[in-house]
Amino acid sequence: MLISVAIPCYKSEKTIGSVVNEIREEITKKEGYDYQIILVNDYPFDNTFSVIQKLCEEDPKIVGLNLSRNFGQAAAKMAALPYVKGDVLVYMDDDGQHPAEGIIPLAEKVMEGYDIVYAYFKQKKHSLFKRVTSKINSKIAEMNGTRVKGIHASSFLAISRFAVDSYEEYHSPFPSLMGYLNTLAGRVTEIEMPHRARLEGKSNYSLKKLFKLWITSFTNFSIVPLRAISLIGMFITFVGFSFGLGVIIFKLLNPSMAAGYASTMAVLLFLGGFILLALGFTGIYIGRMYMTISNLQPYRVRNVLNWERKDKDK
Repeated sequence: MLISVAIPCYKSEKTIGSVVNEIREEITKKEGYDYQIILVNDYPFDNTFSVIQKLCEEDPKIVGLNLSRNFGQAAAKMAALPYVKGDVLVYMDDDGQHPAEGIIPLAEKVMEGYDIVYAYFKQKKHSLFKRVTSKINSKIAEMNGTRVKGIHASSFLAISRFAVDSYEEYHSPFPSLMGYLNTLAGRVTEIEMPHRARLEGKSNYSLKKLFKLWITSFTNFSIVPLRAISLIGMFITFVGFSFGLGVIIFKLLNPSMAAGYASTMAVLLFLGGFILLALGFTGIYIGRMYMTISNLQPYRVRNVLNWERKDKDK
């Protein structure tokens, strides 16, 4: 079995070498398995790609990609797809937290007929901020139907050849690969395994990046936010009509009743805020449609190492 391992690299010049060596040792020590490693440099402003170049010179089974700028982890994962040769594709991180010994169990589970197999980390070696925000992202994805309920998703996962081929048909400028696949995949499962501490540094996800990720989760492959806004609008309309009718009746029964300035302003501010929220979500959908039909590219590859076009045609 040929296993392709794709790793988005972001400021990982000090860790990626150790991660690659561990992957090679783990896969080659088991008979009947071979590997292909695809390293995607998503931050071309440090020495990470220089390390990738050295690794590619040492091992022709490693493909190195250098993106033109920082596009984000989802785009880096998408960039690896056209170069996948394996029967199974495994995604993992560049910080050493994902155990390489989990690669073959994930791949073997895929070969049983699953489209996606996640590594489930019962005890994550993350900061409290990362654990909380990850939980929020999971709940958002479950709410809009882009994640299977009851499955603990993670960035360490294996996907089938069917999933890889399906991904290659996905060209949105707002990449959300797992959301896309979960709308197509038939069988999804997980395997529990240990989570390790980072080899060096800390997570690069800021609150701004996470907020962008949440917006993408809300609006990709789902119109749940628009439906929710419509239902809330109907409810507010009903409440407003009932309240207005009650005020009229009360005024008829008690002509001396004074108009309430505070309550009127509260209602106006609430309705105004909701209208702006609804317009904001609608604008996001319209803007994304415009940029999609404008053929905005989700990523751009500047350099490719250890890859010939004739290989791609195969």
